[in-house]
Amino acid sequence: MEPIEGVDRLILIQGRAPAYSLASNQLHKAAARNIDLWSMESEPRVVDTIQLVPVPAPVVPMSAPLSVLDSDHNVFDVDFRTLRIFPSHPPSIDPFIVLQRAFAAALGVFPEMAGSVHDDGRVLVSGSGSDAVPLVLAVSDLRADQVDADRLDAALLELLVPSDRVAAAEPALALKATVFACGGVALGMRCAHALCDGAGAGKFLAAAALLAQGQELGVTPVWERQERLGSRRPPRWAVPFERVLAPHKDKDVGPYSRHGQPVARECFHVSDASVEALRKQLSAEAGLKLTTFEVIAAFIWRARVKANGTGPDEVVKMVYSMNMSRILEPALPDGYWGNACVPVYVALAAGELVGQGLADTAALIRRSKQAVDDEYVRSYIDFQEMHRRRGERVTAGGGVSAFTDWRRLGHSEVDFGWGRPDVVLPLSWRIIGSTFPCFLLPYSSTDERRRRGFKVLVALMDHALPCFTHEMQDILLLHSPTPMPKL
Repeated sequence: MEPIEGVDRLILIQGRAPAYSLASNQLHKAAARNIDLWSMESEPRVVDTIQLVPVPAPVVPMSAPLSVLDSDHNVFDVDFRTLRIFPSHPPSIDPFIVLQRAFAAALGVFPEMAGSVHDDGRVLVSGSGSDAVPLVLAVSDLRADQVDADRLDAALLELLVPSDRVAAAEPALALKATVFACGGVALGMRCAHALCDGAGAGKFLAAAALLAQGQELGVTPVWERQERLGSRRPPRWAVPFERVLAPHKDKDVGPYSRHGQPVARECFHVSDASVEALRKQLSAEAGLKLTTFEVIAAFIWRARVKANGTGPDEVVKMVYSMNMSRILEPALPDGYWGNACVPVYVALAAGELVGQGLADTAALIRRSKQAVDDEYVRSYIDFQEMHRRRGERVTAGGGVSAFTDWRRLGHSEVDFGWGRPDVVLPLSWRIIGSTFPCFLLPYSSTDERRRRGFKVLVALMDHALPCFTHEMQDILLLHSPTPMPKL
């Protein structure tokens, strides 16, 4: 593919002046006069909506089958949404034009992103030129640093990202770009989870960023969903998934359809030093070399169950997503961008989880990771496929604690020509069959806290938040931990 033109030029599209160039003057003037931007209209104002057609556009219809992992209803039934806030752009760059051109070019090599996901487990691209991705262009009177990314319930965050699909016929991908008064740029993305997971979305964004800077892609995107992750014939499984998963035929019954008490969403700033001290202590107690993820997952799972006041005999479950790209035999190619994670479950009676040493729980999580091999992945695929053929959905039930680690997925590495994002934030709270996720996130490359810790985003019952916050104190940034007793 030929790289797109450099981003240091303003370019007219279809004879129109760049929307940002027309709308931004008053914002820069307001910022220069130090006007109190909170007193101005803070809701982003839409100035245009562009329909992005892949460049080059597909000229023949495409019907691309999804993998079994893509079609898992814990994945298929949801969208995921993300927000990135980039630093101020230089005057020589019109971010709206850059993003339009970059994403149109990226869609040319990821044409399925412009298609629609259908219930038969296929992505359809018409090939008629009508397939397009909406890119909403907006401006805000606020400065980028006035967006508090730690206030997960802030209405402003929702206004910076496309809303979830309400109908399957809607485009699988939608984008929204907002330019702030300071020149900072927010990029919101909504994507059907059936198309890809966070790592796959990262590959798409990385491709768009490379093309924006006139570079060629180093890796060619690979679809091959059924070829790589289809079921065996006949389906068979050697892993007892029935212990944690149950089938049902009622599509209205599942982890995402449960309605209960209000849910709180909170951001915690975790100290590397405190977690490392805890990791060393628990490793010594368990006689194992535990990882940070195993320790933090055990700590938060127990803290959540204690805060919920769960009865001691109730079985509680945690699940985390594990990338199996290199576990499979043969491994997935680097260009594969579909869902490439399998869920891994751990279940205990609540009383046992709260009562046993934290080292025991961390060791249990470690053993669950070690059990994931090629046969585990193939068995999970076949287990899902067999129940799909029976018209059944598989779920671990409600109240499952989910964990996903974004610290090394490269979400903070995307650069469209004026710097990496200062904020990367997930805004979806339905993942891995759970409405109570926990995200581990890195700080931005410009945040001095990056050297000292990471962020944890948690969803839990509203009534449990005070107790949970108390449980978290020993590992928070700026907390000076005392020597810990056996946990």
